[in-house]
Amino acid sequence: MIEHFEWTRAPRTCDIAEDRVEIMTEPHTDLWQRTYYHFRNDNAPALQMSTDEEFFSFIVKTDFSESHHRFDQCGIVMYLDSDNWLKASVEYENERFQHLGSVVTNHGYSDWATTAIPADVKVMWYRLSRRQDDYCIECSRDGVEFSQMRVCHMWEGAGRIRFGIYACSPEDSSFRAVFTDMALTECAWKAHDGQQPD
Repeated sequence: MIEHFEWTRAPRTCDIAEDRVEIMTEPHTDLWQRTYYHFRNDNAPALQMSTDEEFFSFIVKTDFSESHHRFDQCGIVMYLDSDNWLKASVEYENERFQHLGSVVTNHGYSDWATTAIPADVKVMWYRLSRRQDDYCIECSRDGVEFSQMRVCHMWEGAGRIRFGIYACSPEDSSFRAVFTDMALTECAWKAHDGQQPD
């Protein structure tokens, strides 16, 4: 599977094997656009593959045992261009807690949805599912039982997209992020069976 991935901004240091990717983050790398902070950061490395498949799920296990500085993070990403992307990760905050969350950026404006989790959590699985131009992000502690983090629409998310993994350290930090157990499956996010479309 990994042979189909290409870098959208390569890091200086990484190690890629058939079943494992390690990224050494670089200081002052991040993805964010405008909202609230009024700054723009667009330099995090991402390893992605392209597809025009409209229905699929992408799964990956992340190990961030070495994260240690505020905002250190690694997770899944769908980076289309600087103004249109989504990501999900655990961001280190301090020795007590960290943020499990996701950012969706449409047309140059980001949002951030988070929940606090204990600082001793050092592994997280993610599942990104696509149904045309709508997306679902889920997380799991064990890779078996997944919980929904968010459902979102990507205004530029129809047609051919790129998706994969990323890691970064927005402040003066660096850590080794490890990605394993990557898989593409049929779409695990089933069609809605409640209220009918308008």
